[in-house]
Amino acid sequence: MPVIVLEAKDFTSPLFLMRTCAVLSSCTAFSLVASQQSVLEPESNTFRVFCMFTWCFFFILTLLIHILSIIQFHSLIPISWKNLVITVAVLGGLMSFSASVLFPWNVMDRQKVTPRCVAAAVASCLTVLAYASESCVLCIQPHEQRGYMGSTPGLLKILQLWGGCQMIPLIVDVAHGLHGVHAWQLWASGASYSVCVLLSFVTLVVILGDLAGRCLLPFDRFLAGFSLIGVLLYMLATVICFTKILQLRNPGQSSPKIGELFIMETVVSSVTLLAYTVDLAFSIKQLCDRSHM
Repeated sequence: MPVIVLEAKDFTSPLFLMRTCAVLSSCTAFSLVASQQSVLEPESNTFRVFCMFTWCFFFILTLLIHILSIIQFHSLIPISWKNLVITVAVLGGLMSFSASVLFPWNVMDRQKVTPRCVAAAVASCLTVLAYASESCVLCIQPHEQRGYMGSTPGLLKILQLWGGCQMIPLIVDVAHGLHGVHAWQLWASGASYSVCVLLSFVTLVVILGDLAGRCLLPFDRFLAGFSLIGVLLYMLATVICFTKILQLRNPGQSSPKIGELFIMETVVSSVTLLAYTVDLAFSIKQLCDRSHM
């Protein structure tokens, strides 16, 4: 089978240039950080690993998508290509944004700034801009070209997955010595985030694999059930987050870093709860519309 490559004009298209920028900037970010010794405090290595994983993981994914788009082999992959590219672009932008915030917060705020750290932070910000631009281009395409993940419910599910992924380093860092938090709070919030992340991955796999027709029940009912579970669990997690913040008023339990961690967890949890709530409203509306048909 002959290999088909893009025409010369396609190499100057916005998508090609944006993906090239995302690949180069993410590669630059993790290369600069990996080429120097860790300047972070031992308890902050969780965020360094998170940032490195984010840059490396989406660098590999975007590079593979870039190569497959050039040689036009994506039609041979047994997944929904249009849903894959929009998912990687949007989720890559959100995750890179988190890395662009967490990395300077852990390095530069501790007065351990080096030229490589500054360059890595700038490269990470460029990665965010590249993914954001690619996401905008993909989202303005017709519905048939951008797929389900490019619609409002699909984007909400990407936001839900991003929120769950942000909780992983936060919970791990808080669990390091149980900084000002009770064990039951840690287990309850951790279990809530884990279940929601698992449900988000299952939903993503079903959509990318075009497996919705093989479900035992109509897929829209599964989505509504998943959204309802997410709303309930994130309501619990958000209440626990606000409880942690109130506990900071107690003498001897507050410190600048712990307060910042709790505030970040509360903000992300609230945003994710909002995404689940809106997604549940969309799912209920879709079920009601079908019942009247």
